[in-house]
Amino acid sequence: MAGLAAFCVLATGCSAGGTGTRDEGAAMTTPVERGIPAPQSASPEPSPARTVDAVALLRRDPKVSRRIKADLKPCAEDAYPVDTSYGNLTDGTVPDVVINVMTCGDAVGIGTYVYRSQNHRYVNVFANEQPAVYSTIDRGALVVTQQVYAQGDPMSYPSGEDVVTYSWGNAKFSERYRVRNSYSRAVGGGVTATPVPLAPDQG
Repeated sequence: MAGLAAFCVLATGCSAGGTGTRDEGAAMTTPVERGIPAPQSASPEPSPARTVDAVALLRRDPKVSRRIKADLKPCAEDAYPVDTSYGNLTDGTVPDVVINVMTCGDAVGIGTYVYRSQNHRYVNVFANEQPAVYSTIDRGALVVTQQVYAQGDPMSYPSGEDVVTYSWGNAKFSERYRVRNSYSRAVGGGVTATPVPLAPDQG
C-alpha cells in the first residue's frame, strides 16, 4: 500500500497545477527574436540609369540647327522646354537618349533627336526638326508623331497627324509603319457642322 501511495503522489505531482514536464517542454520552445535586422542581400541594388545634360548635348551637336539652338532658352529660371527619355533603341550596352525640344508657350515640338553611346560619347543617330514633332520609345521602337497642317490651319488645330514607327538595323533607323490620323473639323474650334433637318415622316 505504501508503494501504491507513493506512485499516486508522484503521478499527481506530474500533472497537478500544470507545472510538470508539459510546461518544461513548452518553456524550451525558441522565443521569437525581435529587433534583429534582416540579413542584407549579397548582390548590390542596380545603379540608377545614367542621365545626361540634354541642353548641353544639343548645344554641342553640329547636327542641331542654329534655329533650334537659338530657341533653346529657359522658360522660367533654369527650366528648359526639353523632355528626355532613356531606353534601348539601338541594342547598345548603354541606354539610348531621346530628346524632344518644345516651345515654351504652347509646348509645340520643334525638334526631336536620338543619341546613341559610341566610344564613351553620345552620337546623334536621328533628327527631325519639322514642327510639330514629338518622339517616344515604345517596346524598343522609336515612334515619331508629326502634326499635319493644311493651308489655313492654326497651330493649335492641325488637320491630322502622322505616326511613324522606326526600328534600328544596319546602323540606322528605318521606317516600318506609318499611320495617318485625320482630325474632325467639327470639334475643337474647327468648322461647326450644320444639323440637317429631318423629313416630316422621320420626326
